Amino acid sequence: MSEDTKRSQTFTIGGESTVNRMGFGSMRLTGQPGNFGPYAEWEEGKALLRRAVELGIQFFDSAYAYGPEWTDKLIADALYPSPAGLFVATKGGVDKPAPGQIVVDGSPKTLLMQVQTALRNLKTDCIDLFQLHRVDPKVPLEESVGALDSARCEGKIRFIGLSNVNQEELNKALTVTSIASVQNRYNQAEREDDTMVDYTNEKGIAYLPWGPLGAQPMESGAPLPARDSLAWLLGRSSNIIVIPGTTSTSHLEENVSAGDVV
Repeated sequence: MSEDTKRSQTFTIGGESTVNRMGFGSMRLTGQPGNFGPYAEWEEGKALLRRAVELGIQFFDSAYAYGPEWTDKLIADALYPSPAGLFVATKGGVDKPAPGQIVVDGSPKTLLMQVQTALRNLKTDCIDLFQLHRVDPKVPLEESVGALDSARCEGKIRFIGLSNVNQEELNKALTVTSIASVQNRYNQAEREDDTMVDYTNEKGIAYLPWGPLGAQPMESGAPLPARDSLAWLLGRSSNIIVIPGTTSTSHLEENVSAGDVV
């Protein structure tokens, strides 16, 4: 494998942490319906996460709202102590008190509490990447990001990311501190965020597309189109890290094969 090919398969987050651009999104490893409660097949979930590591996946995306808290706990149960190169991203600022009920709270008090909770659930002293899950319209973005930056300065967070933001909000956050990632909805059919993809690439910021297959279910029985959709994202821009989720080992392996298409 050439050096150029190796570089195309990885991205260096925050200019420091190099990871494979094929990641894993953990939202589906929760109770159903509504991604609420613990994953019913807990041991199978652990086996799936361990298989992901065996396949070379390093970047795992989670959130306080997934469960809530349960995907952080499952990742830690499966992968602690962390293998070399493991990179776990989680989010805060959103809670899910019941299935289908979303509460956005980007207040510094809540964010700092959720940072502490994530540290405990992930069994770590420092979270690799903590993302603001949504901008709280009741709280100035600078205050939310400032709270995360204070946690970063205390060594509790290594990198800060944003989710569900526009370019104006990203620029506002950049006046407070460095931003390592943006996670927005983006796929081959829904390309309203094209400009953000290019903008983050220019700034060396990772772009994490959620909803990578759009309306197509991740386990629709048609894995080759899914694989090709992931390959398109990986080819779209060198800063994209894809984070498809699945509960199936066979689909996990098919998703990883998208890297071969690139």
